[in-house]
Amino acid sequence: MTYMRTPSVADAPALAELGRTSFVETFGHLYKAEDLNAFLDQAYGLRAVAGDLIDSSRLLRVIEHQGRMVGYCKLGLGVSLDFDLKGRRSMELKQLYLRQSHLGSGGATLLMDWALAEARQRRYEMVVLSVWSGNERAQRFYQRHGFAHIGNTHFMVGNHRDDEFVYGLDLTTTDVAA
Repeated sequence: MTYMRTPSVADAPALAELGRTSFVETFGHLYKAEDLNAFLDQAYGLRAVAGDLIDSSRLLRVIEHQGRMVGYCKLGLGVSLDFDLKGRRSMELKQLYLRQSHLGSGGATLLMDWALAEARQRRYEMVVLSVWSGNERAQRFYQRHGFAHIGNTHFMVGNHRDDEFVYGLDLTTTDVAA
């Protein structure tokens, strides 16, 4: 059975492991070891993950299957992307990852539904995210949820620069009950 909940600081080690594992499963083959390890230490070190869990500008949700974390979503109550949103009140979908073993399980949709409900409840005008330009599976997923390609940016993994697409969902023109 799949269960969704808000993680606590006590979940930091399990969430750090989930973040590292899901990132490596999906993207690890793209990077030199030194770039990948530097990024993993910075983004998924215990201190960074615990910091996210107590940061009032972050919202996190995890899904568990048979007592094990298998996916998570992290939202930013503001936008850190290098992209001009023209003053629109926007929330950033910072991460939505699942273990490879749970791709296609419906977990990503559960997390996306939660993220969009949070954005609507908080009356954001737009939800934005960045997605690697080569990750067509994720792009199709975001498009199915109403997101559209609205620009380009980049993402650093160590010293490696990835070309990324910025996707946005305009909440002022979508059905509020969606």
